[in-house]
Amino acid sequence: MIGCILFTVGQDEFHGEGVNTLTYVVNQSDYTVQTLLNITSYLSLAKTVNVAHVFLPSDVKDDIDRLTVDLNNAADTLRQKTQQNSQKIRFVFDTVWLSMIVIAIVMLLDSPLGLFLSILGHKNTIYIFITSGWLLVVVTFILCGVFVIINNAIADTCMAMGQWVDNQQAETAISSILPCVDQQTTNATLYKSKLVVNDIANIINGFIGSFANSNAPPGWNANYYNQSGPLVPYVCYPYNCQLQELECPDHLVSMANASSVWQKYTCSVSELGFCTSTGRLTPDMYQQLVGAVNISYGLQHYTQPPKLQFCTPNV
Repeated sequence: MIGCILFTVGQDEFHGEGVNTLTYVVNQSDYTVQTLLNITSYLSLAKTVNVAHVFLPSDVKDDIDRLTVDLNNAADTLRQKTQQNSQKIRFVFDTVWLSMIVIAIVMLLDSPLGLFLSILGHKNTIYIFITSGWLLVVVTFILCGVFVIINNAIADTCMAMGQWVDNQQAETAISSILPCVDQQTTNATLYKSKLVVNDIANIINGFIGSFANSNAPPGWNANYYNQSGPLVPYVCYPYNCQLQELECPDHLVSMANASSVWQKYTCSVSELGFCTSTGRLTPDMYQQLVGAVNISYGLQHYTQPPKLQFCTPNV
């Protein structure tokens, strides 16, 4: 009887731990889906970058369109497969949990009923209860084994979850629960995102050099809007020509703090759009630069490991 009660308590703890672990895994999958959607959004926004009517090249926009389709498909697949797998796993949890409860209830009823029938002298019925009691003991040991196996699987799942987050392109135990995005999509996303970030930096620095920091003479020159004062610092390139990360030099501004630095170089403007105070950026120019920088910084943020949580397919 004591063993039956302890068994019931143990299965309640098991069910709670299993459900919590499953919820954690599903939440990690949802986080990855949201990351994919965020990358898609920032890539789409990158197509709208406009600094002094300078846009991304058309071939880059076409590549973004193709990659956006792949990322959306990857997000949909990850969401659907994770939901399906979580439902199957939750069904196993609930089935084992209910089986343990039923066994515990039957064992609680079997003991007093067998004792009562033995007092009344029903020997044949007693044999039936003894046999069923031993069968219940066997089933109990089997469920105990299942409990140990799944309990160990839960612990392995927690460990594998950490491996999946730390090394997204390595096959781990979690790959059987969370579906994977193929490595080609992973590499294409990282590669294209870095190219777009550098392309945006090219647009920004090209504008600063040709417009903001130019000392064009007054007249019909399109680059002249009465800009004056200290030169606007250029934004640093986050990646080199091999798309490896670069440290930002002191004389340049990073994507993270560019908006606050450039604000010091804005001027007041007249109705015609000319500066009426010291400065090299009109408010409209400043807003265009900040918009481009924010998109670039967002791409950097969401495509940095472990943000981009992909793994190799497990078929």
